Amino acid sequence: MRIATVKLAGEETAAIAIGEHFVSVGHINAHFGTAFRTNLLELMKYGQLEQLNAWCNANTNSLVESCATIGLSREDVILAPLYRHPGKIWGIGLNYQEHAADLGEQAPRSDPASFMKPDTTIIGIGEPICIPVQSQRTTAEAELAVIIGKRCKNVSQDTAEDFIAGYTTVIDVTAEDILRQNPRYLTRAKSFDTFFSFGSILVTPEEIDSTSELEVSTVINEVVHRKNTVSNMTFSPRHLVSFHSHVMTLLPGDVISTGTPGAAAIKGGDRVSCLITGFEPLHNPVIDLKNT
Repeated sequence: MRIATVKLAGEETAAIAIGEHFVSVGHINAHFGTAFRTNLLELMKYGQLEQLNAWCNANTNSLVESCATIGLSREDVILAPLYRHPGKIWGIGLNYQEHAADLGEQAPRSDPASFMKPDTTIIGIGEPICIPVQSQRTTAEAELAVIIGKRCKNVSQDTAEDFIAGYTTVIDVTAEDILRQNPRYLTRAKSFDTFFSFGSILVTPEEIDSTSELEVSTVINEVVHRKNTVSNMTFSPRHLVSFHSHVMTLLPGDVISTGTPGAAAIKGGDRVSCLITGFEPLHNPVIDLKNT
């Protein structure tokens, strides 16, 4: 299943992506007599995302046919962030060795280099990334993010997949010059408003043949700055879920952004993209607040 959050009648609501259409969960409820929650985060919190996925698989033909009457054309849909208030946003630093070399640092080998971001950083596809007045060098990074689907504590790598609702695209942003002043400034450097573009579509695990073969690309103005495959991560998505579940309880909707193949400096007027094999592209324009 591929599910997004779209803007309808002034509200943000979950919708299933079907070919060139979206069908809102609210319209599914009205048309088919179901009673699913219409907010994506609530679908996960109340254990209904798996139920919705199973229902969609069992009713594929009817759902496709319904696109003619209750479907919304992709051209007419405005996509929002998947949701606005995840309980936690974990970021993973230097998870590809080549990215560590970009910063003149050594990639961690024993444990992931993780940090947290506030939900006030979240924007959606097409919304501007704002370079803050405090920064002279801001960078953007394409990443694959893991979405936690179930309460998760002390799980093994072998069972971690059972707790993953799906994956999505992310653009993480850093005030790199602030970070270089002192590594203890990491949280501040990562936490400015608009510094986390949060996926247009959540893709459930069964839609992906092999997570390790996904290629992640950081793209600036349609030029690929850096790309790499998930198999070249030091710590795999499953490892990251297991590791962090031994630190704290992970809850439905928590996000783990798994690290970037490479960051690129951005400036006002740029267009940043996250491209991942088999996923909808994620694009954001850039504005520099020093010039406004």
